[in-house]
Amino acid sequence: MTLSGRNVFFKMGIVFCLLSTLLALAASVFIIPVYSSIEENVRHPVNFFQTVTGLFTKSSYLAVHFSLILAVLFSLVAMILVFSFFERTSAPEILYISLFIISLSFEIIRFMLPLYLIYNFSFFYLINTARILLFARYFSIFSLFTASICAAGLEVQKIRNIILILIVTVLLIVMGIPIDTQTWDAGFNMVRGHSLLLNMIEVAVFIATILTFFVAVKVRDSKEYAYIGIGVILALTGRNILIGTDNWAGPVLGILLLSFGVWFICSKLHKIHLWL
Repeated sequence: MTLSGRNVFFKMGIVFCLLSTLLALAASVFIIPVYSSIEENVRHPVNFFQTVTGLFTKSSYLAVHFSLILAVLFSLVAMILVFSFFERTSAPEILYISLFIISLSFEIIRFMLPLYLIYNFSFFYLINTARILLFARYFSIFSLFTASICAAGLEVQKIRNIILILIVTVLLIVMGIPIDTQTWDAGFNMVRGHSLLLNMIEVAVFIATILTFFVAVKVRDSKEYAYIGIGVILALTGRNILIGTDNWAGPVLGILLLSFGVWFICSKLHKIHLWL
């Protein structure tokens, strides 16, 4: 992809993130007043941070709502900054980092559950939007992995083939996941099957991404890629906390780690490619 073509993609991403942010704010007008009448959900997201913070803080639909707003707002602000700093800088990895950033705008889909409680529309919309959200989440992780193999020196032509393979793979995984549209947790996530297998895939891709960035240190003879690997750890940890916690500890720590991690990644990438 040429520099101008990539910048066009960045602009399209900014427009998409802006629309998601506006939709999230507009939906809030209808959704927030309903939370007081929704029965407390005893099912919680399953992850380490949720388990620990759940011992000290109570579940809150408003906290989940605030996390969703922060996610889509972060994607908008981050994409604007990415475009500003990399408009004239050729950095192949930043395209895939931007895909990770844009994916956070898809978290707005979780508003479908409270909207369903208000308008009682067909389950058809719930299950299809749930699959779109799952696709966005897993493709975002694979996008970071693609950025790492790009940093390790894989040819751009081969990377395009890998992206196509990843898209098909993620689609096959998502389409085969059973989703229970009548059961959801307090984070507005519908209960899905094969959770253990999906978590194992996510952990495997996460580890492979970090290791590949450290391989890039030797391949490119630049220690900056090690710092990018650390930034990926922070960004993914923050993202998982932000989208996987149903109490007020989630949005605070989640957005801090996510913001610092993405800033760390982009600043080091900019430093590497600025002098090339």
